[in-house]
Amino acid sequence: MKCPQCNNELNEVPLCYGIEAPYYYYTVPEEKRTELIRDFCVIDEQYFFIRGHIEIPIIDSEEKLIWSVWVSLSEENFMESNELLHVQGRENNQPYFGWLSTELSIYPITTLSLKTMIHTQEVGAVPLIVLEQTDHPLAVEQREGITMERVKEIAHLINHTQ
Repeated sequence: MKCPQCNNELNEVPLCYGIEAPYYYYTVPEEKRTELIRDFCVIDEQYFFIRGHIEIPIIDSEEKLIWSVWVSLSEENFMESNELLHVQGRENNQPYFGWLSTELSIYPITTLSLKTMIHTQEVGAVPLIVLEQTDHPLAVEQREGITMERVKEIAHLINHTQ
């Protein structure tokens, strides 16, 4: 299939995009002040982040576009989520409040600090991140879904502007 913006051939349109660390991780000048282990990050022993997925439904498809993003948590919720890491039934816990800590530069308005709820999933699955229902384009896309043309546009934006 061809990219709708540049007509370059696309072998496959990715449905998952991820960021290696929270935005704030890259703003800390000293590596000793940060701890980044897989899906968890601590900065200065006072800022706590976990990775989760924002799922965007694709209209007329069973598939979803997934943003693998970072959210901040309170220390208490971060510690609790770590304690429950391998506990069966953890998905029955109440969701945690957090702030989106990933900048998705393809959106015209910053995605940093959007309000989220972090829903713990069954053991082995990353948390599901649900954005507050606002008029931010990312929140609208999560709520209403996107077309396959939008999925292709996102692929173009990520592959040609990063």
